[in-house]
Amino acid sequence: MAEIVRMPKLSDTMTEGVVAEWHKNIGDQIESGDLLAEIETDKATMEFESFQDGVLLHIGVEKGQTAPVDSILAILGEKGEDVSQLLKEAEKEESQPKDEVKLEEKIVSEPKPVSEKIVSSPSPFQNPSVSTSSSYPKASELNTLDIKVSPLAKKLAEERGLNLKFIKGSGTEGRIIKRDIDNYQISGSNFSGVESFTDFPVTQMRKVIAQRLAESKFTAPHFYLSMSIDMDNAIAARVSINNAIKPQKVSFNDMVVKAVAASLKDNPQVNASWLGDVIRQNDHVHIGVAVAVDEGLLVPVVRFADGKTLTQIGEEVKAMAQKAKDKKLQPEEWEGNTFTISNLGMFGIDEFTAIVNPPDSCILAIGGIQNIPVVKDGTVIPGNIMKVTLSCDHRVVDGAVGSAFLNSFKNYMENPVVLLGKNSI
Repeated sequence: MAEIVRMPKLSDTMTEGVVAEWHKNIGDQIESGDLLAEIETDKATMEFESFQDGVLLHIGVEKGQTAPVDSILAILGEKGEDVSQLLKEAEKEESQPKDEVKLEEKIVSEPKPVSEKIVSSPSPFQNPSVSTSSSYPKASELNTLDIKVSPLAKKLAEERGLNLKFIKGSGTEGRIIKRDIDNYQISGSNFSGVESFTDFPVTQMRKVIAQRLAESKFTAPHFYLSMSIDMDNAIAARVSINNAIKPQKVSFNDMVVKAVAASLKDNPQVNASWLGDVIRQNDHVHIGVAVAVDEGLLVPVVRFADGKTLTQIGEEVKAMAQKAKDKKLQPEEWEGNTFTISNLGMFGIDEFTAIVNPPDSCILAIGGIQNIPVVKDGTVIPGNIMKVTLSCDHRVVDGAVGSAFLNSFKNYMENPVVLLGKNSI
């Protein structure tokens, strides 16, 4: 008997999916465990295996198309079986209004495409729709009847996007000829350009990132605390560590993760989440590390970071960052964060603020290390300063609590010997 295979919910935030690839065709025999399709979620492209046996009788979502969770993905059954009645019944059931539909689910599952051409494109970097504005006339339309111009000069003007109104002719009776076009110097006041743009479809990942960040920014009351940290000792400690553990390397980001984990144990009020009726204070420390990918931002999670060494943290972050860029992260690798770090220092950013990443109550923005003059003991000397900014959800973390956390973090970074206790490297 024919059975419907529905669009699976492959992550906690997934409301719709895109079929990135079909691995089976209509008429193929399917066995339980066979790779049926690849589904693009809001965070990764994941393999979807069949849980049923049978012949693939119907494909409900073609490659590159988007469909809500629980919609008809495919139908499996016996060879030659008629599925038309099953489809009618399923479509009738789906058309019936549901009692409870969340507004955000409507927003995500019913995106308004810019154009049909864009919606049918499976990737923002394949077959982009390029449009040209028609609000400005072409050069040929600007060549009015009262302008005398030779056919060759007119053609050259059109090719170069020149407005003949601004070109003085040197031919008989002021006629514009080829040499006038060649000798014409374009200036900012008379250049006639053509407006153009390229529309890329919004991916599942970008949709959900936009939705979650908007919800966070406009529902969680943010406030920001900034601090400058003297990195001289951290720089010296890192050099010593890397000389001792060659060929392995410890990065400043690894030290930041370790220091944040220790600071959260010192200040558990920051390691918390707003759940409406309660504030959940976590005893475990799971630190999300924001990773930039082509389609947005992913946050793989270093679990129990307070119990891991610098080299363990470094290896884990490096491996998960690569998996994030390859869209191979699994749900258990991006869920469960209790605090998030966003480090843009390696991109040359000195200082910035970040949006709290739910369910966390705080996110720490890390800037680059700047070599600048500093005053020590009344003397101006070269110094290495790193600026950090803590974004806080004011419903959970107050200014004094956030400041205490930052001071703990500052102490660990400026005194790495305190951070690097037994079994820390």
